[in-house]
Amino acid sequence: MLETILITGGAGFVGSNLALSLKERSRQSQIFCFDNLNRRGSELNVPRLQAAGIQFIKGDVRNKKELLALPRIDAFIECSAEPSVLAGFKDPEYMIDTNLKGTLNCLELARRDGSGFIFLSTSRVYPMETINGVEFEEKETRFDWPEGLERAGISYQGVSEELSLNGPKSLYGATKLASEQIVTEYLAMFGLKGVINRLGVIAGPWQMGKIDQGIVGFWVMEHLFNGSLSYIGFGGRGKQVRDAVHIDDVCDLVFCQMNRLEELSGGIYNVGGGRANSFSLLELTRIVQEATGTSIPIASDAATRPADLRIYMTDNSRIRQATGWAPKKSMAEIVKDTVSWAKANESCLKDMFGR
Repeated sequence: MLETILITGGAGFVGSNLALSLKERSRQSQIFCFDNLNRRGSELNVPRLQAAGIQFIKGDVRNKKELLALPRIDAFIECSAEPSVLAGFKDPEYMIDTNLKGTLNCLELARRDGSGFIFLSTSRVYPMETINGVEFEEKETRFDWPEGLERAGISYQGVSEELSLNGPKSLYGATKLASEQIVTEYLAMFGLKGVINRLGVIAGPWQMGKIDQGIVGFWVMEHLFNGSLSYIGFGGRGKQVRDAVHIDDVCDLVFCQMNRLEELSGGIYNVGGGRANSFSLLELTRIVQEATGTSIPIASDAATRPADLRIYMTDNSRIRQATGWAPKKSMAEIVKDTVSWAKANESCLKDMFGR
């Protein structure tokens, strides 16, 4: 394991879990977590990081001077982002500064030190109209792609890296795709080693979900703390589909990639729960109800939000072939782990989610 690791967005859900997992696996490594603490609940992760011997540094990836003031870094995991699709409609400049200029600043630090670079991108780099234009079936509890579906980049198993990137994808997706292209150029021009992971829905303990991002955590919190929910879009029946991957599985993958970076460098990989971990909102409600023993009101809003997708599932074939990685934890385990964590931390979570 490398000696010094920097994780940007390091107090967020993904970044903090990665830091703690890597520290557990390699206690001799020095890990820095860099975060501006803008995300609600991220401040709760700082004591966890510090208790594990991880150094937290408050800073913003938009500020190049703050990044370049850091000590020499052997490996860089770039988790920082404004991850909400809807946020791009409200404040495009903030989205671009954070997701694109922030990545450029991170790459400048990696170039300074010759650091290995793992970039966490998103499944939203794929075009909305192409995905929503695929034929689908309406089943009792979900929309679904038909068995035997075979298009360039989309099959019954999900979306692969072969899908054309042409077409609108949301400003969030566009900033992450532009960042991917800059990462690729830096790897080629400056001899850096790195990989790009296009992640879909990630879930599990310590996810401070909100209405437009972190759907599994949000669904659990609203059930536990007597909230309310709505099925929004596509008729308002909760049949739109996503897949989810447990944060522990993501940590396993990143650890693998860090140790095989020379071999995997330049790779771009879709990473998600896959069809086995796919769910509609209606199905998610039933899983969460069973795990929490609670039912809450769920309203219906038929109007589809901008840039929303009817169905998205991940085809993990490329990353599985390259590394042998595949998700281990099921949707039921993801929800169960999230519920157990939330109940164990009810006192502090009630301030954010309680009614």
